[in-house]
Amino acid sequence: MGELVLRNVEKSYGEGPKVISGVNLEIPDGQFTVFVGPSGCGKSTMLRMIAGLETVTGGDVFIDGQRVNDLPPADRGISMVFQNYALYPHMTVAENMGFSLKLSGASKKEIQDSVGRAAEILQIGHLLERKPKALSGGQRQRVAIGRAIVRKPRVFLFDEPLSNLDAALRVQMRIELAKLHRDLGTTMIYVTHDQVEAMTLGEQIVVFNKGNIEQVGAPLELYDRPANKFVGGFLGSPQMNMLPAQLVSQGEAGVVVGLTSGAGQITLSGRAQSALSGDLTLGVRPEHLSVAPVGEGFAAKVELLEHLGDVSILHARIDGVSKPIAIKVDKQDAGLATGASIGIRATPDAAVLFDSAERAVKFERGDTLRAA
Repeated sequence: MGELVLRNVEKSYGEGPKVISGVNLEIPDGQFTVFVGPSGCGKSTMLRMIAGLETVTGGDVFIDGQRVNDLPPADRGISMVFQNYALYPHMTVAENMGFSLKLSGASKKEIQDSVGRAAEILQIGHLLERKPKALSGGQRQRVAIGRAIVRKPRVFLFDEPLSNLDAALRVQMRIELAKLHRDLGTTMIYVTHDQVEAMTLGEQIVVFNKGNIEQVGAPLELYDRPANKFVGGFLGSPQMNMLPAQLVSQGEAGVVVGLTSGAGQITLSGRAQSALSGDLTLGVRPEHLSVAPVGEGFAAKVELLEHLGDVSILHARIDGVSKPIAIKVDKQDAGLATGASIGIRATPDAAVLFDSAERAVKFERGDTLRAA
């Protein structure tokens, strides 16, 4: 079992501001959860408190119902994989993987069997007699993961384990980590600042910002229905387009929102569940925008086209809006000339409206309630 519960967990250093501010979270046994957020948001500090490498200055950490605040790391039933591998250079792969079992007094046969099983899972059996200096970066990372597996922990903790690898190897290792989770069925908590890793690996994503949790949910839930402007802007590549807007009208037909620049407006169906006033923001993903004839949608001009092979990204500037927007376009629009005047049409049901406090506005549509 590997259920993890955080209750009002806080972390501060001396008299300084809190690094973690009253975090509450439940991670069920066997789930792959990803902590994601920008550098300095507190996600790695939270992981280290779960591991026992940092003290908890407020609140409680429970693993399988046991409060572990005062337990040393070795007694918490966790294994941690670090960014820098932390392998002993004078030991072979087999010795590195079995070292923790040797310290705990396991027999040679127990160590050999455990190391052999882990090596088979990770397909590194042919490397057991090598030393770290003879391994590639990806092989070293597999050894570090193997060292964690042999301890048979209740919870695996990963602290940005792929950040030292090149792009192609990161993709390969993401696939292998996902397979490892399926094979072992053990609770895994993975820290990253890379939102692509978060979206592709996590069954549940926890978005951190300035020591707080902004939103918790399944990857597509957070992508399609962000709770606030921060989550909407952080998840997705290219980022969600954020357009300054204001309320034009609202009634039975829906909520009409116009861009502050005057470049156009859009009607969002349904009835807003909160009062709309002040500065609003219309959030639209690049794939939910399309090129339209001049005079339709939002008036804009083409600034740049990026051809990425499988997709092209059109960067355009809407009249009166300071920041360019990104649109995923098909081949027929990939030949537009820089400076060309176009219209931009948004898919209303996929747009997200953020209020003046940067929270997503919820809309009632018939018997359903959804984020805008």
